[in-house]
Amino acid sequence: MSNELSKDTHTESHSAQYVREYSFRSALMSLTVLFFMWGFITSLNDILIPYLKKLFLLSYTQAMLVQLCFFGAYFVVSIPAGHLCKKLGYQRGIVIGLALSAVGGLLFYPAASVVSYGLFLSALFVLASGITILQVAANPYVTALGSEETASGRLTMTQAFNALGTTIAPFFGGLLIFGAVSHSTEVTALGSPADAVKLPYLLIAGTLLALSFIFYKLKLPDITSHSAEKRSADNSRLFDHPHLILGAIGIFLYVGAEVSIGSFLINFFTDPQIGNMTEKVAANLIAYYWGGAMLGRFLGASIMHFVPARFCLVFCSLMVTILIALSIQLNGNMAMYSILAVGLFNSIMFPTIFSLALTGLKSLTGQGSGLLCLAIVGGAIVPMLQGVAADSFGLQQSFWVPLLCYLFVGFYGLKGATMIAWNQSAQHNSRTHQL
Repeated sequence: MSNELSKDTHTESHSAQYVREYSFRSALMSLTVLFFMWGFITSLNDILIPYLKKLFLLSYTQAMLVQLCFFGAYFVVSIPAGHLCKKLGYQRGIVIGLALSAVGGLLFYPAASVVSYGLFLSALFVLASGITILQVAANPYVTALGSEETASGRLTMTQAFNALGTTIAPFFGGLLIFGAVSHSTEVTALGSPADAVKLPYLLIAGTLLALSFIFYKLKLPDITSHSAEKRSADNSRLFDHPHLILGAIGIFLYVGAEVSIGSFLINFFTDPQIGNMTEKVAANLIAYYWGGAMLGRFLGASIMHFVPARFCLVFCSLMVTILIALSIQLNGNMAMYSILAVGLFNSIMFPTIFSLALTGLKSLTGQGSGLLCLAIVGGAIVPMLQGVAADSFGLQQSFWVPLLCYLFVGFYGLKGATMIAWNQSAQHNSRTHQL
């Protein structure tokens, strides 16, 4: 009798575990759609910037307000979004983020009707605020859908869908935005081409609203936000880890450089000295920049099984600086292909800097991760700096701005590990002295 009872209990336990794993897999498959969407929306800015620049006759600096508003939302909304998800849970946070992003997409319609640059920027900020809430909710939710040992693998898989979104978006934007205005020889704020953004962003808003309703109805595993780390961990102690502080600077400059290059590609390719092509054709080429980053993630993940991460970081930053230098000095196809190849070597930089910066933080890992996430605001600042340089010295020479950013990334790869080793040695000596 007892054996039969034990067998039934074991069967029930096995069945419950199967149901739980199936639930987690289903939830993870649903979340990959979110990663795709925010990659898609972020990459679409590269199409929107030259479109608005031509529509409103903007300077390069004024056009870069697009990225300032979009990535500025990460800096402004990240902390409130964290509190929101902690209070309401991840699933409700995802629903709210999707709904808010949909509102931002809908605001493009009145912005195009009134033909107001200020309204376009406001719509972008609302859209990006929703995307920020999505990121704050979805990233930890993915890590919680299974064991800690496989968390990085799950995040890598979902990030691949994010890269897929950034690769597809330029084709979509080039077709629906620049395709709609290709019949016009000149785009002015008085003409109908302002309507070209209505359909794409209405489609995005409709998709986001549908996803919001779907995630509201889905029976996802009830996983609440992770418990807060020990409050005894003093944030001021973060400054005792120089590799973290320099890593935050590295994230700031890397994200800024990557976003900045993407923001200027269409204008660069349409330049008579470089590609001398239409905006629609140039938009399609941007897919190779982001597609290279997607391919590089898979290659880099394999290579880093055999080569230390910091050496890969140094090599990639060196290759990028050479490629950008070639794009600055050369004209025609060589300049164009050189800048496109930068995407391939961008691929491993963000996760490598992130992981190096968090090495050895232990109880401060949560606070360190938060600091690194705030550093993503570099995507708002560096494009503005390149915009100022483009207005002052010309578009081609303005690429010195991201080149200098990548030089710091290379420096961090060289010195970061040394600082980590020094810091760990100091901590060990301190513990030995206390004993």
